[in-house]
Amino acid sequence: MACVLETPLRMSVLSEVTASSRHYVDRLFDPDPQKVLQGVIDMKNAVIGNNKQKANLIVLGAVPRLLYLLQQETSSTELRTECAVVLGSLAMGTENNVKSLLDCHIIPALLQGLLSPELKFIEACLRCLRTIFTSPVTPEELLYTGPDHQTILFNHGAVQNIAHLLSSTSYKVRMQALKCFSVLAFENPQVSMTLVNVLVDGELLPQIFVKMLQRDKPIEMQLTSAKCLTYMCRAGAIQTDDNCIVLKTLPSLVRMCSKERLLEERVEGAETLAYLIETDVELQRIASITDHLIAMLSDYFKYPSSVSAITDIKRLDHDLKHAHELRQAAFKLYASLGANDEDIRKKIIETENMMDRIVNGLSESSIKVRLSAVRCLHSLSRSVQQLRTSFQDHAVWKPLMKVLQNAPDEVLVVASSTLCNLLLEFSPSKEPILESGAIELLCSLTQSENLALRVNGIWALMNMAFQAEQKIKADILQGLSTEQLFQLLSDSDVNVLMKTLGLLRNLLSTRPHIDQIMSTHGKQIMQAVTLILEGEHNIEVKEQTLCILANIADGTTAKELIMTNDDILQKIKYYMSHSNAKLQLAAMFCISNLIWNEEEGSQERQDKLRDIGIVDILHKLSQSSDPNLCDKAKTALQQYLA
Repeated sequence: MACVLETPLRMSVLSEVTASSRHYVDRLFDPDPQKVLQGVIDMKNAVIGNNKQKANLIVLGAVPRLLYLLQQETSSTELRTECAVVLGSLAMGTENNVKSLLDCHIIPALLQGLLSPELKFIEACLRCLRTIFTSPVTPEELLYTGPDHQTILFNHGAVQNIAHLLSSTSYKVRMQALKCFSVLAFENPQVSMTLVNVLVDGELLPQIFVKMLQRDKPIEMQLTSAKCLTYMCRAGAIQTDDNCIVLKTLPSLVRMCSKERLLEERVEGAETLAYLIETDVELQRIASITDHLIAMLSDYFKYPSSVSAITDIKRLDHDLKHAHELRQAAFKLYASLGANDEDIRKKIIETENMMDRIVNGLSESSIKVRLSAVRCLHSLSRSVQQLRTSFQDHAVWKPLMKVLQNAPDEVLVVASSTLCNLLLEFSPSKEPILESGAIELLCSLTQSENLALRVNGIWALMNMAFQAEQKIKADILQGLSTEQLFQLLSDSDVNVLMKTLGLLRNLLSTRPHIDQIMSTHGKQIMQAVTLILEGEHNIEVKEQTLCILANIADGTTAKELIMTNDDILQKIKYYMSHSNAKLQLAAMFCISNLIWNEEEGSQERQDKLRDIGIVDILHKLSQSSDPNLCDKAKTALQQYLA
């Protein structure tokens, strides 16, 4: 019986609550504007700090009516302002409240309000917008994001209008102006180049930012001004060897990574520093020897501290909340530090439990931690020494393969780049990776719509095929399929094409393998070679293709596929007389392999090539001023004399 009564009981309670709120909404429809205004003011007082009341009013349809009143030009400024205040208060409730406001298209209405000449109304609209955009449920793309929007703000005089606010007597105003500049400058050369030359009270903007970096300034100000200088440097507006970067910004950011700073400050400091030094070897070296940074970062992995040591539950909660962010920031900074220098990589790997931390990071629940752990691993995998030692000792390929099974594209791109390095011929991880089903995985990557994944998939297969045994080569060809191979050879991206040609070249090495592959795929490969040599491709692509032909010409039975193809022979002849020496040399390798007189059938091949004019070209080339061409031509002519 209780079950039957339960639902009506809930409904009656809800209807009582909403009924008590209904009169607020009814008053919004009163024909007397003064009563409407008073109704909105009463509603404002009723919802302050009362989430239940906010939810009731939304359910009763208050939002569309408030937005209607806010947008009516016949509404008084006071009424429109009070409507914006109530909407802002509703937005301060739960995430569901914000979703309801967004569903009613609140953003365009508030943006339109910014065109009003009334300052109080504009302020109320801005406050409401700020509340909505600080909610995690609001899609960022609803407002200005990305370079296009930065440019729109820039073109409308944002820099000049914000610059003078840096000399405001109000700290809050100065901070907001500083934050604006950091957002405007991020990855935007046009804005950054302008900022360098902006004067505020006779002082250049970078100098003002440097002053804001001083230790006596609030940490928030130091961090944000370091961001501004970092972003301007990365955008090319400030040189990486400028004193304001080397002596001010970099040491300031390293300082933010120390134990004395709050956890959130340490996260922001490490992430900004990682971005600053990401592409510059010298800054990486300077950072690595500043304040024992590499050792300092290992402390980022020690949160939350052991529970027994924490008596304060709030502190534990705080530590837990920031633990993921700290690990992510540390991995990012390690990745930047180790991007180029072998000694720095060695120091990072020798940091306590470093490889274990990376392995654990690869299987964390947080996607951000996984991504930065993979980035760190990728950076360290550029080291031949580490591939042979630490990587093998900790079997990092296992968690890496797991990451590759099911991950978003941004993780897949970095993980597959790392796999490319683990598949280099000197890496001991190569064999176990092969045994774990890597070929199928990589072949599927080559079909991705994401260009970086296609490049990495084919690149890894190319590394896998280098000096590989026949079975692996056969598995690659089977996994790719002839159709997919052709698809890759006609890819519009030159990197995909070059790596696919590199794969073919590695597959077609050592005679038994060349003959075996050409006996099963010869027709299609010759067709692909013809298409590329006839197409509008750059020198490197054509050189690589001629090298593939030279490999085919080195086969025992495979060379007949060239000798019986007059079209290909004419193309080789054409490239022997080409204006580019690289192409001439590659074509000469084909000829040398075809006429080598110690091999069966060499006499017939020599005769045929003489008949089409190859010997005449060899005589000309033997007089070439290029020593390589000259030597190669003379060696080839000796085959005719032997």
